[in-house]
Amino acid sequence: MGDALNLALREEMRRDPRVYCIGEDIVLGLPFGVTKGLVDEFGPERVLNAPISEAAIVGSAMGAAVTGLVPVVDMHFADFVTCAMDEVVNQIAKSRYMFGGQLDCPLTLRMPYGIGRSGGGHHSNSVEAWFVNTPGLKVCIPSTPADARGLLKTAIRDPDPVLVFEHRGLYRVTGEVPEAETPVPLGAADVKRPGRDVTVIATARMVHASLEAARRLAEEGVEVEVVDPRSLVPLDREALALSVRRTHRAVIAEEGPMRASVGAWLAWVIMEDCFDDLDAPIVRVAAPDVPIPFSPPLEGFVTPDADDVVAAVRQTLK
Repeated sequence: MGDALNLALREEMRRDPRVYCIGEDIVLGLPFGVTKGLVDEFGPERVLNAPISEAAIVGSAMGAAVTGLVPVVDMHFADFVTCAMDEVVNQIAKSRYMFGGQLDCPLTLRMPYGIGRSGGGHHSNSVEAWFVNTPGLKVCIPSTPADARGLLKTAIRDPDPVLVFEHRGLYRVTGEVPEAETPVPLGAADVKRPGRDVTVIATARMVHASLEAARRLAEEGVEVEVVDPRSLVPLDREALALSVRRTHRAVIAEEGPMRASVGAWLAWVIMEDCFDDLDAPIVRVAAPDVPIPFSPPLEGFVTPDADDVVAAVRQTLK
């Protein structure tokens, strides 16, 4: 997946000379290797190492975006966006509205996030719900190399600001990537595994956990359909509803905390669109409402996994 993101950046920088990357230590490709080697092809004027100031990085990128360039900001860790929240939610998100629709802001924020490798409480958070709750921003969240490449390309080409949430635990996940350029449209969900008994709506790493759960449950004769929204804003409500109307049961799996999360919003969407089709209450899988621990055993304890998805599916079948 990391290589697929690197490929997407190369393709878009070759396609459009206005595209540039900015972030901390990105010339070296740190911390996850996604920008490695870009400076060799595009030079330091388009692959910019920035000072350690997220407010300056994001603020300068907004200025560049509204005056004709196409910045791709590497947030290093999504958690660090807190140091640039005013720029993101009060300026970038409101740019089109405040200028009466006359202003494009083609800015992409790459947001590495997620639990894993004992990152601790400052490097492991799932913060996508903050931005789903912010009008004016688009939010996507890939789970495979092909989707990562396609969604990042679409985000860069979009005239409005887009946040691409990249789970840190998926950078080394492998998968087929088409040779042809294949942008993935925002607002188009994908059925990762068809099934007839229960719909599991999952994001990012939990897509893979849900596929593992589906494989286990298939041995018991339970056919689980795994649906990946891929884009949270805009959301493909029709595809989610179509699946739930067919299976009559829904589980929502995410890595973020349970309270007021993306999963809570998706549960409301399913309830609103499919209430009369449900044969059982919606069941949610999420992390507990605690900071993510550094301790490896404690980190593992709070991380939702395939076992949790299996248990949730069984609960809907009681």
